[in-house]
Amino acid sequence: MALRSWLFVPGDSETKLGKVATCGADVVIVDLEDAVAPHRKADARPMAQAWLDAHRHRVVAGGMKERWARINALDTPYWREDLIAVMPGAPDGIMVPKAAGPEQLQQLSAEIYELEQRNGIQVNTTRILPLVSETARSALGIIAYLESPLPRLAGLTWGAEDLSAAIGASRKRDERGVWTDAFRMIRAQVLLAAHARDIMPIDTLHADFRDEAGLERVARESYADGFAGMMAIHPAQVPIINAAFSPTAKQLEQAQAIVDAFSAQPDAGTLQVDGKMVDQPHLAQARRLLESER
Repeated sequence: MALRSWLFVPGDSETKLGKVATCGADVVIVDLEDAVAPHRKADARPMAQAWLDAHRHRVVAGGMKERWARINALDTPYWREDLIAVMPGAPDGIMVPKAAGPEQLQQLSAEIYELEQRNGIQVNTTRILPLVSETARSALGIIAYLESPLPRLAGLTWGAEDLSAAIGASRKRDERGVWTDAFRMIRAQVLLAAHARDIMPIDTLHADFRDEAGLERVARESYADGFAGMMAIHPAQVPIINAAFSPTAKQLEQAQAIVDAFSAQPDAGTLQVDGKMVDQPHLAQARRLLESER
């Protein structure tokens, strides 16, 4: 199941919560962190829980496939109350901001396990998606996720805004609109580490939600680079991301032709398909593309 668009919605906005389920996002993330001011945290928790509970069976007509919650960072006094509040709504997963490393996520996983049991949720079904780049130290530790026993780990994602503040960067992209070196390095590590673990690499958001042309460009580049999906901060970004992360009919046709050719000649190492030489890596890529559409 392809999870292309990951849309944040403020956990303390009844208006936005009331509209978000049918906006077409594959994943809706009820946000209790950045989108909610400190004095509103207590009000947001029951609202987030009520929304999650009301949409347990998902809104298939609107395209929503999963419901997630972003709690506050694990070095704040808010996160445990966030977790206790949202778990009765049986979210599909928990997004963890400013993740400090695998050991921290193992501790969180233990807390989730207890809350699954307490709330009658099948144990070990609540997944975790950490933002792994929001401090310099955590960004340098992305490789640690490769070997750590984290069965709940659904993917890896990253963010540029907090990191730029942490390192004192006055820019994130150069004059061509390309990520500068530090951010490009982190993005590549997230992509490679996620694929090495066979989990989802989710690309960071495009901060200017009015820049539809820019979003279309970066989203298509992200899909071409191998990311599985991308975060969004406004419903208007969702259809652009969904389109960019969906293979075209021609791509699916080409992939099926490669699979069919090797099925007809299973002992072949290399074949000619539509005038081009293809081999086993092309076959693996074709199968992966077709599987993503099922």
